[in-house]
Amino acid sequence: MPFLGQDWRSPGQNWVKTEEGWKKTTTDHKNNNNNVSAESFNKAEEEEELQEEKQRRLDKENLLLSFSYDMSAKKRKKDLMNNNTKVPYFHREKWIYVHKRSTKERHGYCTLGEAFNRLDFCSAIKDTRRFNYVVRLLELIAKSQLPSLSGVAQKNYMNILERVVQKVLDDQQNIRPIKELLQMLYVSLCGLVQNMGKCVLVGNINIWVYRMEHILQWQQQLDNIQINRPASTGITLTNLPASLQLNIMQRLSDGRDLVCLGQVCPELGTLTEDRLLWKRLCQYHFTDRQIRKRLMVSEKGQLEWKNMYFKLSRCYPHREQYSDTLHFCTHCHVLFWKDTNHPCTANNPESCTVSLSPQDFINLFNF
Repeated sequence: MPFLGQDWRSPGQNWVKTEEGWKKTTTDHKNNNNNVSAESFNKAEEEEELQEEKQRRLDKENLLLSFSYDMSAKKRKKDLMNNNTKVPYFHREKWIYVHKRSTKERHGYCTLGEAFNRLDFCSAIKDTRRFNYVVRLLELIAKSQLPSLSGVAQKNYMNILERVVQKVLDDQQNIRPIKELLQMLYVSLCGLVQNMGKCVLVGNINIWVYRMEHILQWQQQLDNIQINRPASTGITLTNLPASLQLNIMQRLSDGRDLVCLGQVCPELGTLTEDRLLWKRLCQYHFTDRQIRKRLMVSEKGQLEWKNMYFKLSRCYPHREQYSDTLHFCTHCHVLFWKDTNHPCTANNPESCTVSLSPQDFINLFNF
């Protein structure tokens, strides 16, 4: 038990605040100067309360100033990141679980924008096998799926599109498909921006106008591109035999490429008019029933396969074939690239894997 004093019933000691500090008053001093001590004590107590109140107000003002400064600094930093960041945000995993309804384990469902953010499209455009697949997917999204994208997905879409354009400018390849993609995107945005009062697109209309200006700049850059021909160091296409030239032409899947190739020189122009070449191209892209509906016969009684090809192209879509595509696991409902691993629990994962075309990827999220 602590020692309290000689008499634990005593009223205690009296202290008075002076200019030199706090001093203890004795009993005699208390009896003689009772009134003076009380007045000085009350005065000192009031001064102390005023000083404490003043300090509290000063601390409060400093706290508010620091808080407002932190908020403004964070806002400036966020705006700077939003305006200057060119690297899309992606998760570490290159696969995504696709669920169409809420369960006890998962709340909500997967959207197209979420899948577009989670899959590694930045690396896909650098791969020659996946480049056409990603371009076709961007084209389908620009055609009908722009209103369903979130703000982050829209930002990633434009950043990936910018990387695609930059890759085409550097490599000087695949110029025409990217021109068509930009034209389709610009036409779609023109129609959607006109209906902005109906909340068609997510985001401020000024942001979309700014993006449309970027699209026009990219189109102008692609129009002004000049292909640099390498120095002749060996055998060219025109030096090869005609049979090898025809064999190379058979590898082209677009008739417009054949037409452009025939404009290089008269010798190649003669080879590109080969009927068998256009016949194989028609049979590759279209079915026999579609070909029979659009038969075109010349005056000599021969089928005009070249004219039939362009007529069929206006009526039916081309056959799509890609070197590498996205895959979907029907057992664990995971969407992934073929060369990436996902936590599959099936005994035979290969039997549960299904290859998805770009349109199948879009249809996977139409619910």
